[in-house]
Amino acid sequence: MSGPEQLSLLEPGYDGWCQRWERRIPTWRRTRDGGFDPSLHRLRLIPEAPAKRFTVEHHYTASWPVVRFAYGLQRVDQSPRPGDPDGGRLVGVIALGVPMNPAVLSGVFPDLVPVRQSLELNRMVLLDSVESNGESWACSRALAHAAAQGIEGIVAHADPVARVRHTASGPLLVSPGHIGHVYGHGQGFDYLGRTRPRRLTVLPDGTVLNDRTASKIRRGEGGRAAAERRLAALGAEPRRPDEAGAAWLPRALDQIGATTLHHGGCHRYARSIGPGRSRVRLAPTVLPRPRA
Repeated sequence: MSGPEQLSLLEPGYDGWCQRWERRIPTWRRTRDGGFDPSLHRLRLIPEAPAKRFTVEHHYTASWPVVRFAYGLQRVDQSPRPGDPDGGRLVGVIALGVPMNPAVLSGVFPDLVPVRQSLELNRMVLLDSVESNGESWACSRALAHAAAQGIEGIVAHADPVARVRHTASGPLLVSPGHIGHVYGHGQGFDYLGRTRPRRLTVLPDGTVLNDRTASKIRRGEGGRAAAERRLAALGAEPRRPDEAGAAWLPRALDQIGATTLHHGGCHRYARSIGPGRSRVRLAPTVLPRPRA
């Protein structure tokens, strides 16, 4: 996208754009351009391994959450690439799963059992080759399948804060932030306002070192080795065998040039699904959907 087009995202009416990804680089399409052909695509449950590989390769977070249902959007007229599920080329992934804090679900749907009856839409990534409005088509089918499995409530979040990756050739915008247009204006989710403000540790590649991972390093808990390798790959000196994680972590973050971002909170959406959706109660107050 050209500079003037990027700037136009900040103007009134920019919610007429839909977002795509290609190797963690964002691209945008006008929703009015259309062009998505359902007859050339299908959405189905796929194994977690190819869904994770695809998402880590293309989504700006380069991460994979705890997932219950992983859906693959496939182009049926194109051959699968190595590692893709059979049946067509994988061009998108939608994941419904478990948030880091179960209160994310119970605080929105107080009458539903978290994970068993409610889930978070925690990843949606479509390649740049997917035409406009493909995300709405895929999302509606994913929610219909989840409803058939007994899921009655879905929570989704949209991060409006830009993320930058530092490269040898200078800063690279990996996400300009978004308001979650596909949820509020495309799929009928209710808007519940912003989540609480928080402080994020942003790494040079534009990803975030979340608080739980940082705690594993400080406390020497299981799972810390992968996180330490991740920081070492970004330029941190490996932790010495006799060095405590609590002492190593701040030094490692300083060495790689990690920054602190004061985040104002994500936009939060929710909707009920399935035959009993009219009876599902939302605890928070429903607010007007954001448009900018």
